[in-house]
Amino acid sequence: MTLIRPTAEAAGASGPARRPAAGRAVALLVLVAVAALIPLLGPRSALDGTGEAAAPGVGGIALLRAALFAALCVPVGELFAARLARRVPGAPLEHAPRSWAPYAAAVGFVAALGLASVVATGNLLPHHLSDMDVGGLYQSRDGKLALLEVNAFLAAGLSALSRRPAAQVWPLAAVALAEALRAHPAPEHGPLVGSGLTLVHVTCAALWAGGLLHVLRMLSACRAPSEAEAAETTETAQTAVSADAAGAALLGLYARVAAVLFAALTATGVWSALRRMPPGTVLDQLTATSYGRTLLAKLALVAAVAVLALLARLRLRRAADRLSACVPARAEVVALGLVVAVSGLLTALPLPIRWS
Repeated sequence: MTLIRPTAEAAGASGPARRPAAGRAVALLVLVAVAALIPLLGPRSALDGTGEAAAPGVGGIALLRAALFAALCVPVGELFAARLARRVPGAPLEHAPRSWAPYAAAVGFVAALGLASVVATGNLLPHHLSDMDVGGLYQSRDGKLALLEVNAFLAAGLSALSRRPAAQVWPLAAVALAEALRAHPAPEHGPLVGSGLTLVHVTCAALWAGGLLHVLRMLSACRAPSEAEAAETTETAQTAVSADAAGAALLGLYARVAAVLFAALTATGVWSALRRMPPGTVLDQLTATSYGRTLLAKLALVAAVAVLALLARLRLRRAADRLSACVPARAEVVALGLVVAVSGLLTALPLPIRWS
């Protein structure tokens, strides 16, 4: 059995071969809207009955941080997926989809600017420009890290538009490092260990989520034959077989690397959680604190992602049409988007109590 995908003409009798671009755009907008509701409405549910008090504007801060995480995932994933594609023999790199990195950098710049304005107002939402002490950003650790993220996204956007988009890796690495340092201030016990764990966790998450998104975009672009190719039936069939085989190989290569990323994510996530919630208090804090409840929701989503990833891997190995693995992989991307949104909420909620 071959791996030929039907063209739009051949599928005319049974319906379109693939969802129209307008439908995909609507689906993407719906996903973004749902993901935005998680940090905006999540704090009320997470804090209900815990007796904890969150910082003012926690929903807006969570939304900005979720947007920053998403803006980091997209360009990191593009660079990662492109590197994987170069290792696949016969991969049709000329059909690479248009880069989303410049748009992601713009979103990240705005989100980082918003978070910097919060820091400049004393970790409060500013209502007027006069509320912000911009000069004070250079005098505090959090302010310097916020400015670093703003400048890093600006540099990443300029690099994405340049002739050497691979240069984005350095400003993007600076964003990940700044997030790791911000999450573990100096008064914390063992801040360097915590920052190291967070740096690995954030990097692996960006590679996993962003990499899968761009791999699926690459496969979609490679499976869309041009009008010139559609004119020659034999050549089109041969091209389709080659493209599908290369696409399956690329997805398989990503799946192998993703297994390592998942292991690193799990290890660093569990270690970080145990540093903030000692083993004897974990079960109580998972239900009694807002941080624990949100962490529990994130764990449930990650478990769903793992199941979808396993299903995609099984299809890659056993299915006659190996590219049918794209179906659970697309659902995995959606679940990963929700994980990013919950992660943004998690960073904005009060830290758990270290019970003795």
